[in-house]
Amino acid sequence: MRIFVVSVLMISMGFIIACNPDREKSKQEIVQTEREFAKMAAEKGMSEAFSFYVADSGVVNRGEKLFRGKSEVRNLYEHSRLKDVKLTWTPDFVDVASSCDLGYTYGQYTFSFRDSTGKINESNGIFHTVWKRQADEKWRFVWD
Repeated sequence: MRIFVVSVLMISMGFIIACNPDREKSKQEIVQTEREFAKMAAEKGMSEAFSFYVADSGVVNRGEKLFRGKSEVRNLYEHSRLKDVKLTWTPDFVDVASSCDLGYTYGQYTFSFRDSTGKINESNGIFHTVWKRQADEKWRFVWD
């Protein structure tokens, strides 16, 4: 029995050790996806970027209202009455589940827009995004 227990423990440790490089790789993939997401938002606008990076079942929470899926997320940003909208962000932290299929980030963001008088309004805050690996191996957010 003792040999069996030791064998199971050694095999388990092997799985844990083997998963760590996958977790680190997944963390790097999520950070890279965040960078590409932010770049697309800056270059093509929030509507394009958010509707591209949201998972089919993804949800965006804005102003105590939930927007579900790609079309609702696209409509949220396309029908905004704000002008010259800019959103920048950088993840300060990323973690990934040991299964390497779910992760999250958080960090600082800056949101700015021009109001009807021409004044630039800016706000800063903290974002939190939950990422899920899709069937095509791409990371898409399921909660923002």
